[in-house]
Amino acid sequence: MIGKLRGVVDSVGEDFVIVDVNGVGYVVSCSARTLQQLPGAGAPAALAIETQVREDSIRLFGFLHESEREWFRLLQTVQGVGAKVALAILSILTPHDLALAIAAQDKASVARASGVGPKLAARIVAELKDKAPAAEALAPARFGGAEPAPGSEPARDAISALCNLGYGRAQAASAVAASVKALGEGADASALIRRGLKELSA
Repeated sequence: MIGKLRGVVDSVGEDFVIVDVNGVGYVVSCSARTLQQLPGAGAPAALAIETQVREDSIRLFGFLHESEREWFRLLQTVQGVGAKVALAILSILTPHDLALAIAAQDKASVARASGVGPKLAARIVAELKDKAPAAEALAPARFGGAEPAPGSEPARDAISALCNLGYGRAQAASAVAASVKALGEGADASALIRRGLKELSA
């Protein structure tokens, strides 16, 4: 199974990129957001890869962020969500925004994706509410090992503290995300906890 590709961008299509790895061109399906962020033809690129094997085909799906790949997998655990719909959702929502939408049970944001109706959107936010990684709402990591976003450590500490107080992980993530937005990424954990408690009691 292929888990990562590092090579040169050969060409970009409507929903795929061809990555040249030592003379072999791999066709990799990507979300529109990933394709927009890729460098031009001839430039080096690295993609996290999800390989799907079927009886009649082997498909590669590529992501610039590990968090995006995890969401791609997680979305497909919901009945009615296949690879195409998962990519459509990731085309309009970053992992950060998707985590917030699910934490807030924001069906309308998810329903903006092509192929996602109101019923499917409701199912997605309901079924993934307790599965969504809380930290994703605050600091999605770039594939390749970039540093966490500023303030992500205090934010994770604040989420953990709220969970220890009995709040659900999704609730805590949503409250801390709102707190980070209000106080700024430089806020420390104690400030985020105090603000988060206000958000949860509102």
